[in-house]
Amino acid sequence: MEIIEFNGWKNCIRLENLLVDLVITTDIGPRVIRYGYLDEENEFQEAPEDQGKTGGSQWRPYGGHRLWHAPELAGRTNLPDNDSVAYEDHGDFLRVIQKTETLTGIQKEMDIRLSPVDTHVRVTHRLRNCGVWDVRLAPWALTVMAPGGTAILPLPPRGSHPQDLQPANPLVLWAYTDLSDPRWIWGRQYILARQDPLVKVPQKIGALIPSGWMGYARRSHLFIKKFAYDSQANYPDMGCSAEVFICDSMLELETLGQMQTIPPGATVEHIEDWYLFRDVPTPHNDSQVERHILTKMVETGV
Repeated sequence: MEIIEFNGWKNCIRLENLLVDLVITTDIGPRVIRYGYLDEENEFQEAPEDQGKTGGSQWRPYGGHRLWHAPELAGRTNLPDNDSVAYEDHGDFLRVIQKTETLTGIQKEMDIRLSPVDTHVRVTHRLRNCGVWDVRLAPWALTVMAPGGTAILPLPPRGSHPQDLQPANPLVLWAYTDLSDPRWIWGRQYILARQDPLVKVPQKIGALIPSGWMGYARRSHLFIKKFAYDSQANYPDMGCSAEVFICDSMLELETLGQMQTIPPGATVEHIEDWYLFRDVPTPHNDSQVERHILTKMVETGV
């Protein structure tokens, strides 16, 4: 662990092993602004107009990985994270702690643990109710991926008619979702979403993902994030445990925990596990996902 300057922020924390490194901002945040192979390109997007900026009352995208709380409501969910955060070195993990949000009474924390031997990162997201009344919300972890890649969203196992008469899972659309947009590739077992820097119109879908993973393939690298699934949980956004948002500058891989009522002083946690792989072709259909992506999923313990 070392303190470095990164993209104009003077007090970033860098975690590294012999394969990958992470950069966590402390001048703003909590944000993981970089994850990638040593001396190679950042797998996360860096919003160029926001790098090095601090302060102010306007929310800035920044890029990287952040923590929100769902359901989304303008003016509450997207409160600025423009101020400095505290951090604690716990030996085998780093904890970053945001000041309590004045409007909501919620305090955000991330525990970031990098494996000493491989690309595995565990991020524990924590929301604490520092207010004086109950708050109902769900933790929401958003990873902003660099442009030019393809997201992979697995669906539950497929069945047949008339054996399977009950619905298997929700697929959730936003008012601006356009199913005819060619950036969507609709497979039987997987939904693929292509990020195209030349297309400005935003898109979003959400789904319930019992298998608990989603991925992003770009320039022969594969980023995987895994997350817990609870069949009894009440997930936000009409039952979404994962969502994909696309615009012309990036693609977001989003995971959500269950909706919970958090009493004063209590906390809720949401854990993601990240992995990075080399030499993985970008898939364009189900068979290519099964050939190139699922073989890597075995290495994550699936």
